[in-house]
Amino acid sequence: MRFTQRAAILITAAIPGLALVAAATAAAAPAPSVPGTAHEAKGCITVTATIPVGHDPVGVAADPKTNAIYVTNAIDNTVSVISGQANTVTATIPVGTEPRGAAADPKTNAIYVTNAIDNTVSVISGQANTVTATIPVGTAPFAVATDPKTNTIYVTNFDDNTVSVISGRTNTVTATIPVGTAPIAVAANPKTNTIYVTNNMDNTVSVISGRTNTVTATIPVGTAPVGVAANPKTKTIYVTNAFGNTVSVISGRTNTVTATIPVRLRPIAVAANPKTKTIYVTNFFGNTVSVISGRTNTVTATIPVGTAPDAVAANPKTNAIYVTNFGDNTVSVLSPCPK
Repeated sequence: MRFTQRAAILITAAIPGLALVAAATAAAAPAPSVPGTAHEAKGCITVTATIPVGHDPVGVAADPKTNAIYVTNAIDNTVSVISGQANTVTATIPVGTEPRGAAADPKTNAIYVTNAIDNTVSVISGQANTVTATIPVGTAPFAVATDPKTNTIYVTNFDDNTVSVISGRTNTVTATIPVGTAPIAVAANPKTNTIYVTNNMDNTVSVISGRTNTVTATIPVGTAPVGVAANPKTKTIYVTNAFGNTVSVISGRTNTVTATIPVRLRPIAVAANPKTKTIYVTNFFGNTVSVISGRTNTVTATIPVGTAPDAVAANPKTNAIYVTNFGDNTVSVLSPCPK
């Protein structure tokens, strides 16, 4: 079954933030202020800019080396390039049909974008802002992650229940790994050469060895896991559970869940800043971002952003956080509060 049939049905029911479903979010109001707002948190953070981008921004990646941010616009079939210094769009790059996931490799200055309808990955040169290669992958590619240490790219194929492994040197698929049902997000830990995949319909996370390209563990998490992020410094993995309104914290050493953190309504994406040991979660129906302390595994702030926040990325060099707002076609920039 094509992505637009099977995948759209599953995603609309479980994770509307990753589907093209704007109507359900139009009436969602911002969450009221609660204990743990941005100015009450230790290490204050606030929205410092709102940047207009294309239609239905669903993916985002930050390149800490160039301070460039890349946003996938699913309806426009484009990628918006944002200057992290100026907070403005500096280029708009045409890619494949219905671009979703994005990942940047700071070592090669290459950006990888999954095209869900075309079953391809677009490779973008960060220097030229042009597509330099188009790589066929599995059916309904959703998310993408890079391992800069090995120059390897990992793509989740939602309809195939697989992960495509791409060589960044040759721009070819070198392996296809079976995982759980409806794999959505993927994250890589370059320090351990380990990859983590959320299986939305299985309520599990597949752990993949980057050395052998095999699944070495399957970890039960919450209901309808969507986003995943890894902190290489602490070997900790964070998973959003869309139906449970929680975040599962996984130890990369033991492959077990060590904590479950309540967040707001319908958590979708997650990003970790290894520098500050802080985690950021988009709450699609709450129009907020939950800020989690990696030291205490508690929510320290809840920050209002745009309508239907979807994807999130962190730039550890600037400590800036980028959130795509699916409902109003913008990107919210979160930065440390002025001293």
